[in-house]
Amino acid sequence: MTPSPLAYRIAFASLAHVTTDLARKLLDVVGTEQQFFELSGTELRRITGGRRSRIYQDDYRRQCLQRALAEEQFIREHGIDVTYFTDAAYPRRLLEVPDAPVILYSLGHCDLESKHVVSVVGTRHATPYGLRFCENLVEDLAKALPDLVVVSGLAYGIDVTAHRTALKHDVPTVAVMARGLNHIYPTAHRPEAAAIVKRGGMLVTEYTCQEEVHKGNFLARNRIIAGLSDCTVIVESGIKGGALCTASLAMSYNRDVLAVPGRCGDEFSRGCNHLIRTNQAGLITSADDLMAAMGWHQAQQRKQPVQLSLFPDLDSDSQAVVNTLREMGEAHINQLADKLNIPVGKLTSTLMELTCDNVILALPGCRYTLS
Repeated sequence: MTPSPLAYRIAFASLAHVTTDLARKLLDVVGTEQQFFELSGTELRRITGGRRSRIYQDDYRRQCLQRALAEEQFIREHGIDVTYFTDAAYPRRLLEVPDAPVILYSLGHCDLESKHVVSVVGTRHATPYGLRFCENLVEDLAKALPDLVVVSGLAYGIDVTAHRTALKHDVPTVAVMARGLNHIYPTAHRPEAAAIVKRGGMLVTEYTCQEEVHKGNFLARNRIIAGLSDCTVIVESGIKGGALCTASLAMSYNRDVLAVPGRCGDEFSRGCNHLIRTNQAGLITSADDLMAAMGWHQAQQRKQPVQLSLFPDLDSDSQAVVNTLREMGEAHINQLADKLNIPVGKLTSTLMELTCDNVILALPGCRYTLS
C-alpha cells in the first residue's frame, strides 16, 4: 500500500533538524516529499551535493515513514488538524521565522492571522504581583482590542494565568505544547486545555504523539510562541529560564519584546529588570503602555487624513509617501518601497526626514503612518 501524501509530509517533517528553510532547499532539488523517500540514499547525496547526513540513510528514512503511517492513523482518529509549511493556512507570522517548524498539529480553531497577537510568558514560580499584573494586562487588552489573541505555553504560573484570564474574558488563546497532543502537560491543566479548544482557541505543537519528550522540547517550542506573535511580554522571570529564551528568540525575529519591571533584589524580577536595563525590552506597567509601544493606539484613534496643503514644500518622493500612507493608513517600509518603486536605502532617508518634520509617525516593526 502506497503511503498517502499526508504520511509523506509527516515523515518529511520528522527528519532530524529539518526547518522550513532546509525543507524548501531539499524539495527544490528532489521535487516532492514522496520522491525524497523513494530515492536511494546514494541518489539523494548525489543530487543534493554529496552532503553526509542521517536524513539520507535508507534505514532512517524507512523508520520515519513507518512512524508517519502510525501518526496519520492517530490524527484521523482524534480529529487533529495538520498544517504544512506550504499550505495557505500556515500562520503568516510564523512563516517569517527562519527556523519555523515544517508542520503543525493542532486541536481547535483560532484566527492566527488576527490583527493583534500577543504572547505572554513568565516564570512558573510567579508571585502575587506577577499574577495580578498578568490578569490585569490580559483583561485590559481584551477590553481595548476586540480582535486580540493571547499566546502562551500552558505552563504553571504566568502562562496558565494568561490562558485563564483570556478564557474568562472570551479572548481566543493559543497554547503551544512541548509534546504531542496525545498527552496534556502538565496534567493539572487539562481542564484549561479542554476549555481552550471548546471556546475558540487552539492547542498547537510540532511534535507527533510518538516522539519522546526531551527537556529541549520546552525551549524549542518557545520559538513558536515568539514566532506566532506581534510582541512578547515577559511578566516575571529569573535571570535564566524559558521566558528569557523566548525574549531572545523574539528579538532575533525582529519582534517587539516588553517586560514588566520588579523590585530590585526580587529573584523573579531579575530577568525582566535585566532586559529593561540592557535595552533588550521596553518597559510596560499597563495595557496602555503595550498598546502605545505597538502603535495600536494610533491604529484605533488615527486622525483624519492630512491635507496636502499642509505640506507645500515636499519633494516628489516625500509627497508619494504621504499619498500612499493616506491611502493605506499604515504600511511597512518594504510595502512602501515596493509600491513606490523606491530603493529601501533612499526611502529610509525620506522616511527619517518626514518623521523629524512630524509629517509621519514611526511605529514598531518598521511601520509608518501619518501624524
